[in-house]
Amino acid sequence: MQFIRLSLILFLFLACNSPQKESPDYDTLQLPNRPNILWIVAEDMSPTIPAYGDSTIQTPNLDRLFNDGVRYTRMFSVSGVCAPSRFSIATGIYTTRGGAQHMRTSSRPEYMEQIGVIPYEATPDPPVRMMSEVMRENGYYTTNNSKQDYQFKAPVMAWDENSRQAHWKNRPEDMPFFSVVNIGVTHESQIWVRANDSLLIPSDLDVPIPPYLPNTELVRADMRRMYSNILLLDARVGAILDELEADGLLEETIVMFYSDHGGPLPRQKRQLYDSGLHVPLAIRFPDRQLAGLTDEQLISFVDLAPTVFSLTGAPMPDYLDGKAFLGNQHAEMPRQFIHAAADRFDAEYDTKRAVRDHRFKYIRNLQPDRGYYLPVTYREQMATMQELLRLRDAGELDEFQSQWFRSSKPEEELFDTEADPHELFNLAEDPTYAGQLVRMRTELDHWMSNTSDPGTMDEMDFVASQWPGHIQPQSSAVSVEVISGGTDITRATDDSLHYEIALDTDHIESVQLRLSTATEGASIGYQVLEPGATVADHWLLYISPISLPSNHTLKAVAHRIGYAPSGIVTVGNELR
Repeated sequence: MQFIRLSLILFLFLACNSPQKESPDYDTLQLPNRPNILWIVAEDMSPTIPAYGDSTIQTPNLDRLFNDGVRYTRMFSVSGVCAPSRFSIATGIYTTRGGAQHMRTSSRPEYMEQIGVIPYEATPDPPVRMMSEVMRENGYYTTNNSKQDYQFKAPVMAWDENSRQAHWKNRPEDMPFFSVVNIGVTHESQIWVRANDSLLIPSDLDVPIPPYLPNTELVRADMRRMYSNILLLDARVGAILDELEADGLLEETIVMFYSDHGGPLPRQKRQLYDSGLHVPLAIRFPDRQLAGLTDEQLISFVDLAPTVFSLTGAPMPDYLDGKAFLGNQHAEMPRQFIHAAADRFDAEYDTKRAVRDHRFKYIRNLQPDRGYYLPVTYREQMATMQELLRLRDAGELDEFQSQWFRSSKPEEELFDTEADPHELFNLAEDPTYAGQLVRMRTELDHWMSNTSDPGTMDEMDFVASQWPGHIQPQSSAVSVEVISGGTDITRATDDSLHYEIALDTDHIESVQLRLSTATEGASIGYQVLEPGATVADHWLLYISPISLPSNHTLKAVAHRIGYAPSGIVTVGNELR
């Protein structure tokens, strides 16, 4: 009991000694008409920083961001792992609605082959699109630097720039930007990849060990590496903020910092406990408005897209699962619950669903005959995982550390996250909490039904429902219609994707074209090329009819999320 007592004492100490801060009044915000939006995204990071009461290390740059902005205390991922989480961030819908609930649908074929899973892409129903594409449609220059991991191949029209060199500096003058900068140094893998690097903290620093991990030197070493990696992250955050300020853009930009899910350690990453779902979130508004305030409302990753749309004046798509918590289109009522799912991780299945309110967490284990621990090969490269397995086999884990290795699970779990922040005491069979159990069970039933959750389906049966015969559908080719300026559209006989348009007279400077595709939910990207030019990486998003100058060439492609892109259509025009 010593570990849990120490943990609870620390938790209560931090709670009692944290200053009570005024809640933000968002009605007082004075924002630019079309503010820039910058996301700084960490990986695999719980709120283990001073802004949330953990003073193990000092993070001056993150402190600057949190002190200059609003600190959000209840921000949660939809999954304890990156690819499903990033799907919901990118689309604004839940993983279970879009078929993205399994960890990685089209990579690590060596693991997928073991279980007979054919690589595929999540294929949400139309008209779901990437939020970056919606931002482009509404006049924003969008950049991603550079992690994707969306569970599908991003359409070529999703970003203006999508690379390690992508930057807001490359936008046209006076054009607002939506930019994402991903920082990977806190990723799980960096615990063992950097194991022999010099630490940025003392090698004997006393680090807090959660009660579900053994307090051994190997574990402490991994914890020190985790905190050292956070310091590397902190330095990178500082450089980004300095660059934004040097460009004169800091006070025209809303800066958001968050992590893609919870911590990197065993019983954190891949779990539906708060250790896998709870993440930091800071939002800095121009001119430090609402600086230093705290917001305790529940926020889910599906809320990020609608919130950005609301802050920038973009129309709100009907398909979104999330609620805007800021801006002119914010939800009238704050969120009452967050929801999360866990399914396959590499070659290991364990289907779980979770719902959480401000205090209670309910987890439903849909495969109760399976144990909690999954032998995920990737994770077993970490010394802490190896130490857990060694101590398990030696019978030297205490009652809390050994919980994760139970051979089966109850169908339902209920935790009081205030009294039990590490979720070690299941209250599902305690009659005192019967009312809470029914309430949370009912909410989860409603959510699973509302999202048409396919969690109980065999994965390949589900894929067959999206990709008949397990074959990826292809987006239909772009069709071209001349509105004015030309006639006699012909397809070249040697290439069914090549159009030739004759200009009406030699006085015509351009032809007006309308583009379309028969694939519902597909978007169209295009390029207008001068004579002799070749196709570039930057595709424009087709929104309305376009003008093709004489002697220029049009290239166009259609792409629906989850489908293969169409072939590229070429359109040429010349005088009769």
